[in-house]
Formats: sequence, C-alpha cells, structure tokens
Amino acid sequence: MRHLLSTLILSSGFMSCAALAAGDKTGDPYVMGFETYAKEMGGDATYSGYAQEVVKTERKAGYIGPTVHLPKPVKVMDGVYTVVGSLIWHNPSNYGLNNNLTFMIFKDGVFVFNAGPNPAVAAAFHKMIRSYTDKPVKWVAVENSQGHAYLGASYWVDVGVKNLYSHKRANDDFHKGFAHIKEHWSTRVGREITHSARDVSDQFTTFEDKLTVDVGGGETVEVLNFGPGHTPGSTLVYVPSRKLLLTGDLAYNSRMLALFSYTNTLHWVESFDRMMAAMPNDVKVIPGHGAPTDMATIKRDTYDYLTYMQTEVQKIIDRDGVEEDALEIDQSMYQDRPVFEQTHRNNASHIYREMTGGDLGENFE
Repeated sequence: MRHLLSTLILSSGFMSCAALAAGDKTGDPYVMGFETYAKEMGGDATYSGYAQEVVKTERKAGYIGPTVHLPKPVKVMDGVYTVVGSLIWHNPSNYGLNNNLTFMIFKDGVFVFNAGPNPAVAAAFHKMIRSYTDKPVKWVAVENSQGHAYLGASYWVDVGVKNLYSHKRANDDFHKGFAHIKEHWSTRVGREITHSARDVSDQFTTFEDKLTVDVGGGETVEVLNFGPGHTPGSTLVYVPSRKLLLTGDLAYNSRMLALFSYTNTLHWVESFDRMMAAMPNDVKVIPGHGAPTDMATIKRDTYDYLTYMQTEVQKIIDRDGVEEDALEIDQSMYQDRPVFEQTHRNNASHIYREMTGGDLGENFE
C-alpha cells in the first residue's frame, strides 16, 4: 500500500505535496486525497511524515515536473546573457515568459534579474545558466510586482538562493495581491505550470532608492529605483564597471506599451527623465521587453510614445473634448508594434482618465 501511495504522489509531478507545506491545498487532488487517507487511518504519523518527506525532497530539487524549453539567450557582452521573452501576451505557448530574464556572471557568482513567471521557467533558466558557468546563482532581483517577475521566486528560494531583492512597494504589492496574481496567471498561462508558485515575499531584502551589492572582483551591482513606471514599485539594475543597465519595465524596445490601472504615465515620464540623467550616454541597455539596445532606442519607443500621447490628450482636454475623442488620436506610427491592436485604444482612454481624474479601475498582473 505504501508503494502505491508513493507512486500516486510522485506521479503528480509539480502539482504535488509542495502545496501541503505551503498551506495551499486547493486544486491539488493528490495532496487532498493523501490527507484524507491519512485521516482515515487515524492520523497515522507514518503517512503524514511520508508526505512531509516528499515535500522536503521536492523543495530541495526546487522543481519537479515537465521540462520547458526557453529561447536561446542573447549574449549582451562577456558574462552577460538575456533570454528575450515573447513580445505578445503571456499564454500557454510561451509558458508566461513575455518579459526578459537576464543572468550576469561575476567573480563570486551569478546575478539573475527576474525570477520567472513560474517555477518551471525558473528551473529551465537555471539549467541554462549551468550550461554557461559552474558558479552558483547568489543573487536574484525582480523588476516589479507582476507575475512574470515574481511567481518563479519560490524556486530560487527552494534551491538555496539567500539574496533576493525588490523595491519595497513592489514587494508589498506582490504580497497583498498574491492570490489574485497567481489566479490570473493560472488562468492565462495554465494552472498546472503555475500551481507550485508560492508567496516568498518575506524572503526578500527590500530597498527604497538604492542598494549596492558587492559581487566580487572589484565589481558592484546597483539595485535602483527612479520612481514609479509601468508599476508603482519599479526596480532597475546597473553595473557601473560594464556600463550595463537593466531597466525592467521602465523601458520597452519595439513592443507596444500596455497600461494597467496601477500605471501612472505622468510619473513614468518623470522617472524616465531621472534614469536618463543618471546614466552615461553610451550605456548598454537590456529593457523589460524587447532585445538589448541603447538609450536612444528605449527613449524613442517608451518615453517619446508617452509624451506624444500626453500632449495629444492635453489638446483634447483644452478644447473640452471627451474620452471618445482620445480614441481617435493618430497612433498609426506605432501600428507595427506587437500587441498594438490590443492596447492602443485602452492606452488613449487610460491617459485621458489619468489626466482628468477619472476612474482607472483595478487589476492584478
């Protein structure tokens, strides 16, 4: 009987007893069935103890489940590689990876930017890193509170990474919205692949403006915040010795911006100004979305779009126009960007409401 139970539990893959230890038993018939059986046996410590051993084994492995295949990483410079995520929405075909995952190899270890949209992607990314270096991943930072930045964080905690960094507002927002965020990503990407994600926000070191990390060999990594951007809490990473900037969602390349209820574009522009003022002109940029590029490109694709839309909306407001007028703003110069059709009208409405004090609604990403 014990062998049968073992087979049943382990066959569940990453929809597993990890949920038991996390206190999340919803949606996992294997764990629920096992607990019921243990109760029927009078709460026998042998069965409950076995369940906990399975949990420990899976946690030590970090992830047990189907392998996902990520795009080949782009070499940005020596020791720096980024996986450029899909430029469309998160969905089952891209495993939720529609932002960028970056790893940087330093003397003392590897620094990862963005935890991944789920433990499966995080595990695949870790496997990829191991094919480039035998140095351990020692540091993980996340760009904001969104699911594709944070939901893979429990994997990194489980495999022993102790140094995780996030802006305080982002960490608070992820913690408060965790149930909604996980449900959203489960619905959009898949429940099986998202199921084992846990809220590990209590494992993060948070900061307000700047945090400096010594990565060995005389190099440091600056974990920065220049103010709100696509999200209220935003993290960037800068490596002075390499003139390398990872902007997170403060900057896009080639992809249409998507504005959500928590996005304040006026603050976004101000934060972008502060970022540009703080960086050297020849800085190499890895944006939150799109291929590695330079400052001029992300300014054109992000800052210039926002300021153009704000200027056009202000013209409508000045002539006592209404929100429907904003929908007619000419955005044809951006129509070749991915997700243009799904975003441009909402962007116009959002900026109009933002600038007139309208209701922006509520959503969790």
